[in-house]
Amino acid sequence: MKTENRGRKTFVMFFLACLIGFFVVSAFEVLRSSFFSSTPVPDVQQAAAVTPTGSSHTPSSFADLAERLKPCVVNISTTKIIRGGKMRSPFEGNPFGRYFGGDDFFERFFGDIPQRDFKQKSLGSGFIISHDGYIFTNNHVVEQADKILVKLSNGQEYDAKVIGKDAKTDLALIKIKPADSLPVAETGDSEKLRVGEWVMAIGNPFGLEQTVTVGIVSAKGRVIGAGPYDNFIQTDASINPGNSGGPLFNMDGQVIGINTAIVAQGQGIGFAIPISMAKTILPDLKSRGKVTRGWMGVSVQDITEDIARNMRLKSQQGALISDVVEGDPAEKAGLRVGDVITEINNKAVNNTHDLLLMIAGLRVGETIQVKIIRDGQVQIFPILIAERTDKTEMASVGQAEGAFGMSVQDITPDIAAQLGLSQKKGVIVADVQEGSLAEEVGIQQQDIILQVNKTKVTTVTEYKSQLIKAGTKGSLLLLIKRGRTTFFVPLVK
Repeated sequence: MKTENRGRKTFVMFFLACLIGFFVVSAFEVLRSSFFSSTPVPDVQQAAAVTPTGSSHTPSSFADLAERLKPCVVNISTTKIIRGGKMRSPFEGNPFGRYFGGDDFFERFFGDIPQRDFKQKSLGSGFIISHDGYIFTNNHVVEQADKILVKLSNGQEYDAKVIGKDAKTDLALIKIKPADSLPVAETGDSEKLRVGEWVMAIGNPFGLEQTVTVGIVSAKGRVIGAGPYDNFIQTDASINPGNSGGPLFNMDGQVIGINTAIVAQGQGIGFAIPISMAKTILPDLKSRGKVTRGWMGVSVQDITEDIARNMRLKSQQGALISDVVEGDPAEKAGLRVGDVITEINNKAVNNTHDLLLMIAGLRVGETIQVKIIRDGQVQIFPILIAERTDKTEMASVGQAEGAFGMSVQDITPDIAAQLGLSQKKGVIVADVQEGSLAEEVGIQQQDIILQVNKTKVTTVTEYKSQLIKAGTKGSLLLLIKRGRTTFFVPLVK
């Protein structure tokens, strides 16, 4: 009996332990669900339904895209003949050369060797934009080349000739004569490109043909000092020497940029010309061999905080006109020095770079609507765009803060003759005190002062009169002429 009772007790205790364990586990699940799963997790199908589509999506593999795009990418090799090249001394630039007699030793024994021609070779990339063989690449890839050889993805090679080139944007159009119709790269809209989108580069880095690299768009609108029309797409897709002129694709297989530049000392920093810019100059390259750009006839500068305060502007947005070329479109339309350009054809002008890109993209003979601020009032002027030439440049001059510390004098005929000045009268800076605030703003001897607070001055008397009148304002805005450039300088007391 005792054994039987002991068995029953054991069974009851086991049953109670299981029951308690069940309740503990159930309670734990309820608590875990309450504390850690307050936000429901969508299932796979629901997550897929909200995944964005278009060029920003991430493919499971880039292989299909690369295979589809490679045939429209070409490798470009160029040869340039260096006429009468001189044999280079092995001691040139060698720190140990002096121990062996250096260049003098080399000239003594080898100087009589006749000079001969040398072939300089380089590599680049490009992409086909028409079935009959038109190809986009960089100007620096084909510039001054005596022979251009294009190699297709299937190994076929063709001689190419330059149809048109533009050094300012570093773009070139070349042409081959293929035996058959060629595959063409589809071009996209780089204006719609977003930072963070996936991109693919295909090219010929270091001569390694048909190399594919992938990355994202790191930034847009980069100005890197390459030229007046800098507007680069920055990417971390690996770009190296030899990639120049090759395409940068989005995930829809459309060209959205032309790989052009790298930062030699950095990694993951490459730059591509937006395809939208390239497409705007394509007609000129194809029909004229060069690019015709619009011209207004003004010099402009960015608006500093001091200039904005002095001119009582509500913001620093816009491009301040520092000079108007006599007889050119802006002067004919009625624009003046001191006007601030804020819009072109209802598109905002944020700074001088914006204005330069906008005007350069306009067609010669086109009439545009230019919105300006003059003396606090908004005005709109219609301007007929003329052709820009190499002799006409739209300038942007940076400014610094500062105050007085200079002496001036009238421009006499003797001074004008001695300094070769076209300005026969006016006020010239005779001296700038070292360490003065005038020196800090960058005012220099022989600078000519054209205006004080937007009032023209032609004599020292007029200059001093304006200084007295501005005495209570605590600041001046000078219009300075230096050489062929004019710019505003704010002087804050």
